[in-house]
Amino acid sequence: MEQKSKLPVAARDIIIVVAGVAIVWLGLRLAFDTNNPFYVVSSGSMIPTLQINDVLVVRNGGSWDNLKVGDIIVFDRPDGEDRVIVHRVAEIHVNPDGERVLRTKGDNNPASIPGTDYPIHKSNYIGKVVYVLPGAGLITKVISPPVNYIIIAIILIILFFSKWGRRGGKDGAPQPSSSSSPSSGTTTGQPPT
Repeated sequence: MEQKSKLPVAARDIIIVVAGVAIVWLGLRLAFDTNNPFYVVSSGSMIPTLQINDVLVVRNGGSWDNLKVGDIIVFDRPDGEDRVIVHRVAEIHVNPDGERVLRTKGDNNPASIPGTDYPIHKSNYIGKVVYVLPGAGLITKVISPPVNYIIIAIILIILFFSKWGRRGGKDGAPQPSSSSSPSSGTTTGQPPT
C-alpha cells in the first residue's frame, strides 16, 4: 500500500492562506494608494466626530491637491514625524514657492497645536479619511502581540492537523476483505453473525 506524505498537503494549504492574506493586503494598498489604509483612533482629540478605537479607512490617491477645509486627514506629526495624527483641515495656505501648507485642528481641541497641527506639507500627508468603522479598533487591542501570534499559530496548527487527520482517516479506515462472501455480510476482523 502506497503511503503518501500528508505534510506537503498541509504545507500547501498554509502557503495558500499566507498568499491569500498577502494578496488581499497588497490589493488594499493599491486600491487606497497608501502603505497602510487602516488606522485606529487612539486619542480623544476628534471627539465627538471620531471616538477612541474607531478604525479609519484612509485613501491617498492624489487627494493632497483636492483637500479642502473640513476634510479629516491622517498625517505624520510635522515636528519630528514621530506620531501619526488624525485631525480636521482648518486652513490651507499657499507659500511663496506655490506649495500648499495646511493647518489642522482636533475637533475636541481648543486650538491648533504648533508642531502637531501645522505646518503640514505634502511630505507629512498620509491620506484622507474616507470611511470610519466605529469601535472596530477594539479587535486590534484584543489581538495585539503576543495574542495575535498565538492565534495565528493555533489556526495554523489546527489547519495542519485537520488535514493530517482527514487524510489519515481515509487511509487508515478498515477495508473489506475480498475473501468475504457478499451473502454473509461479514468483513475481515468481525465475527460472523
